[in-house]
Amino acid sequence: MSLFTLIFGEIPPRRHVKRHNTAAPRPTFTHLLDTIAAQASNHNVGDLRDVTVRDIIAAVGSRSYGALLLLLGVVSISPLTVLPGANWFVAAITLLVALQMTFSARHLWLPSALLDVHIHRASVEDSVARLRPAAHTLDALLKPRLTVLVEKPSMNLAGLLCAVAALATFPLGLVPLGPVVPGLAVSTIGLGLFFKDGLIVLVGALIVAGATALAYHLIG
Repeated sequence: MSLFTLIFGEIPPRRHVKRHNTAAPRPTFTHLLDTIAAQASNHNVGDLRDVTVRDIIAAVGSRSYGALLLLLGVVSISPLTVLPGANWFVAAITLLVALQMTFSARHLWLPSALLDVHIHRASVEDSVARLRPAAHTLDALLKPRLTVLVEKPSMNLAGLLCAVAALATFPLGLVPLGPVVPGLAVSTIGLGLFFKDGLIVLVGALIVAGATALAYHLIG
């Protein structure tokens, strides 16, 4: 027995502490759709047949700009926008959301008249069901890459790109299928932000450039 042991006693063996992984789970498009579907089937919100836009945003999260832009982009290229002026209406909402993201607004603001718009529960559930196959594919393909492009200040620039795409929708809305290009740009950037995939944001930026060029050619 050493002199050190006599004075200080035996040193207890090092205990291996199991560290738990506290990282947040990777977001998936499927989970986002599940959240929306659950809200649509929750009869504690809305009325008997409908939910409101406010209810959907509350489920998604008012500060989840990526998810909101993704949903707006999907709506802008869906059959829902075949109604006259619908593309411009969605573009105006997208512009409002994108500008607030650009300037890092702490709380999303939308007009009460918009937030109180009623949507049939069945329509929401049908839309979610149609998107599920694509969601599974995207969940498998997209992953965090080039994350510097989805963090501030690059994230603010992504918001500005979505605002530019929304503005391009107004002249392109005069051309058949014209709004598809900026709608696809917003969807792509929204996907990149949601999945923290900077590579997809870059692809979205290229589509924004194409949409802007088309709009300039139309009004030039």
